[in-house]
Amino acid sequence: MAATDDPAYVDHPLLSPDFIERRLYQMRLASAARESHTLVCLPTGLGKTTVSLLVTADRLDDIGGKALFLAPTKPLVQQHAEFYREALEIPDEEIVVFTGEIRPEDRAERWEDARIVVATPQVVENDLVGSRISLSTVTHLTFDECHRASGDYAYVYIAERYHEDAENPLVTGMSASPGGDKEAILEVCQNLGLSEVEVMTEDDADVDEYTHDTSVEWERIELPEEILQIRDALNEVIKDRLQKLKSLGVTNTTQPDVSQKQLNRMRGKLQELMNADKSEGYKGMSTHAEVMKLRRAVELVETQSVESVRRYFERQRNAARSSGASKASQRLVAEPKVREAMRLAESFDGTHPKFSRARILLAQTLGIEEGERVIVFTESRDTAEALTEFLSASFDVRRFVGQGDKESSEGMTQKEQQETLDAFRNGEFEVLVSTSVAEEGLDVPEVDLVLFFEPVPTAIRSIQRKGRTGRQAEGRVVVLLAEDTRDEAYFWISRRREKEMESELRELKSFAGDIESELTAPQQDLEAYDSEGDDGSTDEVTDAERSGDTQADDTQADDTGSGGQSTGDTGAGTGSVAQSNGQAGLTDFGPTDEEIERAQDDESGDESSEAADDVDEESSGTDSDAEDGDAAADSGVVATADGDDEETEIVVDQRELDAAIAKDLSKRDGVRTRLETLAVGDYVLSDRVAVERKSVADFLDTLLGGDRSLFEQIGDLARAYARPVLIIEGEGLYEERNVHPGAIRGALASLAVDFDVSVLQTRDEDDTGELLLTIAEREQTERDRTVSVHGEKSAKTLAEQQEYVVSSIADIGPVTAQSLLKEFGTVEAVMTARKDDLTEVSGIGEVTAERIREVIGSDYE
Repeated sequence: MAATDDPAYVDHPLLSPDFIERRLYQMRLASAARESHTLVCLPTGLGKTTVSLLVTADRLDDIGGKALFLAPTKPLVQQHAEFYREALEIPDEEIVVFTGEIRPEDRAERWEDARIVVATPQVVENDLVGSRISLSTVTHLTFDECHRASGDYAYVYIAERYHEDAENPLVTGMSASPGGDKEAILEVCQNLGLSEVEVMTEDDADVDEYTHDTSVEWERIELPEEILQIRDALNEVIKDRLQKLKSLGVTNTTQPDVSQKQLNRMRGKLQELMNADKSEGYKGMSTHAEVMKLRRAVELVETQSVESVRRYFERQRNAARSSGASKASQRLVAEPKVREAMRLAESFDGTHPKFSRARILLAQTLGIEEGERVIVFTESRDTAEALTEFLSASFDVRRFVGQGDKESSEGMTQKEQQETLDAFRNGEFEVLVSTSVAEEGLDVPEVDLVLFFEPVPTAIRSIQRKGRTGRQAEGRVVVLLAEDTRDEAYFWISRRREKEMESELRELKSFAGDIESELTAPQQDLEAYDSEGDDGSTDEVTDAERSGDTQADDTQADDTGSGGQSTGDTGAGTGSVAQSNGQAGLTDFGPTDEEIERAQDDESGDESSEAADDVDEESSGTDSDAEDGDAAADSGVVATADGDDEETEIVVDQRELDAAIAKDLSKRDGVRTRLETLAVGDYVLSDRVAVERKSVADFLDTLLGGDRSLFEQIGDLARAYARPVLIIEGEGLYEERNVHPGAIRGALASLAVDFDVSVLQTRDEDDTGELLLTIAEREQTERDRTVSVHGEKSAKTLAEQQEYVVSSIADIGPVTAQSLLKEFGTVEAVMTARKDDLTEVSGIGEVTAERIREVIGSDYE
């Protein structure tokens, strides 16, 4: 790439003239990345995407084919696609976007004509599993925010398929914060098949002129007595429940600040009791669930807002009222101390001190200092909404949250997200209140202040948030810490990990030239891409080496610098902590070693389901094809690269993508998987064999009742296919749940004798995949049968439809619905019945009657 007469811009046949500013560090990184599979680490805001763009332009111009750019969220995909359309002299229609909002058959058609595809990884994974696309002609594959490449994340599968299928592969991984330690970074490299690491830090001479200091300040917030009363009431209940668990011998502590790691150990011991068929195990597990819920409530009231805990309590009340509610939920809302905490939260008419301090900081930045833009980050969507409403009284504020939501909170569509970011860039409003969805890579404009409503315990997320400021001028970051809460320990953990990450980057930088010895290259001919200093040696990567364990942290990676420049140590940069204005040093108020260790344990444990419901997780949500509707049977089918017609075909239901079975099968030579939304069954193996797959837990759930009973599903399967098969997957069929063994045997006998269904049991997903392939090969190869999808669900009778409608009222369930219909005769009569009349029906008490009338008679809001 040569410079133009004007050295300020990059000249290239595929680049728009006078568009890409010529920065030496980007040129060096691109030069390295086009020679081999490379991890590019560069601080946030310094143009990682430009580096990938330069490599893509070279590859398309020199080799041809197409480029694939993967980003973890839909807003990022749209942002990158717009940048590529502006930067490249390629027709806009040849730069296409792939998300779950585009029908699968349309994606298959667009893939063929595209030169550049920008996509979320989940849809590409689905299209590969469904044999709708082929990666054979992709000459450059970019993984944005590549630190995600661990465990079952779609990046890992796509990378493996790419190295296997592509004729001329080249991979670029990009991130601003690659991982907390050397092992995590190496795992990312192995999972993506990367053989080089290029690191640049803010201390590098080429980078320094494009960065500015970002001061990081922290402010301790003292909680008022009213909030402490709510917390203390909840902590008393936690102590009581932990005392019960202690009596079972699964824990030695009754302290309410028990860590998640400790709770995980308790759960393991309780599971052992359950496996031994001891009733104490089942009771203890229910108590354990209460502790998890209470612990989440304490965290919300301490570190978020009273409004967030109030909404959380409301969800718990609704859950306790629903049919099939867990004993834990019912006991929780009935507990006097919890009810007291609920009452205190409802009656609290003050302002959380974090809210007040946020308003003051915004007034200083936007008013006194005449700033233009501020971003406020918070973990909870409830808090984001409450904070937006609170700050709107003084400033022009909009929220920015993800799309998916399991609860009542309203998310944002992709269009709304894009419109909000565009308006923020254009200065149409001054404050953006965002959940984690805006952390990763989004091109938000330079801001004067980044306000952390709470600290985050991971270095990667902290670095990403801070990267929203200090790009064009000096920036400021403020972190609010609720005094004597988990906030303080989280801050210290994040700060320690940032220092560790800086150290790891310096270490990586020091041995970047020798990294090949630590990495095993994928089974590809890499000689064509070896840089001049390489020895050209390659090693194979085994499947086991590629499949790393799932990382608990939502990590992100720093972009790398080229090996041909000075290495200098990583400076404080965005990770520095300001001590200005006479502010006391952090160590003056530091937590004890015990507190840090406890919080460290807490952060390293698995996140509770309750926390997942409240924290916006757009950045980690799946982009499923289920929303796309039924796929045409043969749409987008791609033949195998070698043209072999003797491949075995397996049709997979879209909903089975939650399991790894389809992905594993799709990687087999001579196997073609096809995705459809099947009316009956989970897998179709021939014109006469279809399989319903159920885990042991799912099988027992269907015996206990559900949306469609087991026998209804199997009946539909048996009517549609001559050889129906039920696979029960997993161990402990008679130990998993408190279901009488006689009931399980009776169900199995009925399935085999009454429905003529073959009932087979497998150990795990791998075993199930092998069995499916064995049956499919026997049917299609030995018996020369073709694959044919047919069958449909049985239509509900009028009575079943009436029961369904009534059972949905306040989640009263099918049995009570039948009683109501027998008493009143019609659905309409049930709807208009008075409370006193409802209580005359068997199974309807005062509470249920009130709930029915509340649902039917309340105004819709």
